[in-house]
Amino acid sequence: MVTTIPRTPNTPIQSVLIVGNYCHDVLLQGGAVVAETLGGAASFISNVLTGLSVSFHLTSKVGVDFKYPVNHDPIVVPTSKTTVFHAYFDQGYSENAHQDRVLKRVEVCDPINPSDLPDRKFDFGMAVGVGGEILPETLERMVEICDAVFVDIQALIRSFHENGTVKLVRLKESGFYHLLPRLKFLKASSDEALFMEVEEVRQWCCVVVTHGKDGCEVYWKEGEMKIAPFGANQIDPTGAGDSFLGGFVGGLVHGLVVPDAALVGNFFGSLTVAHIGLPKFDLRLLQHKCMLSNILQGSELCGSLCWKLGVNGKGRPYNAVMLLHFCQ
Repeated sequence: MVTTIPRTPNTPIQSVLIVGNYCHDVLLQGGAVVAETLGGAASFISNVLTGLSVSFHLTSKVGVDFKYPVNHDPIVVPTSKTTVFHAYFDQGYSENAHQDRVLKRVEVCDPINPSDLPDRKFDFGMAVGVGGEILPETLERMVEICDAVFVDIQALIRSFHENGTVKLVRLKESGFYHLLPRLKFLKASSDEALFMEVEEVRQWCCVVVTHGKDGCEVYWKEGEMKIAPFGANQIDPTGAGDSFLGGFVGGLVHGLVVPDAALVGNFFGSLTVAHIGLPKFDLRLLQHKCMLSNILQGSELCGSLCWKLGVNGKGRPYNAVMLLHFCQ
């Protein structure tokens, strides 16, 4: 099992590099637009890491039409438009599509090149493209400048029909397969995991497979483990896997071992599906998840994570990440 070194109060927060384009997401049902929101895995992950008080550098590209206020400015490409996805929630299952929606890429921004990445070292790197913007040479550069690289498999295996509909290719045919031994973690949904040989990939890097309402599973060379889910009233699944990955990496940055970090990932994923667009991680939402105390009661996580995630001695959190407050 891959673990991290627990932080002490004097240990600095480790640095994180996020690579992936911001997007404009349009949600449609019955032929009508239900919502238009900021999208892209980078937006959901940065939202979670901000809530977890984790500092990071974000490399993202958008077009001149990008209209959202964000805390980390993207690279604006004057000759391109921002990547746009349409999510259709009433078209049912189609080949290589999510069972609860059909995704179409209707605009695409420029890819992220190795030269777009900062010329410095990072503790953690996250390759989280959604529209084909991560190139093999860009991922290779990430493994050179980051001590541990986390990849969402959608950045590697997504392809697109002529009409923009998302389709998936097998990981061995993606052009990224040779880089797997240099990765630390590969995250996939249960649908996406069908496009790789988990038993083979786990020999090279840790594999995390998310199962929605059923939690997730972590596979490594010597074993595997199921991680408990959190209940959620699903409204929009968009960004749930991204928020999971943000919570997972955020937990590792704060010194948690992999199973506990995955539990934090499940927590943030469950919050995300209950909203359209980016959720706000406020006290009301976290109180609604007070069941966490039942899951963590008596665990090492329950007793040690409060100070790691910013809870002061009086039990009042300094920021939105107060989930462990309810273990007291």
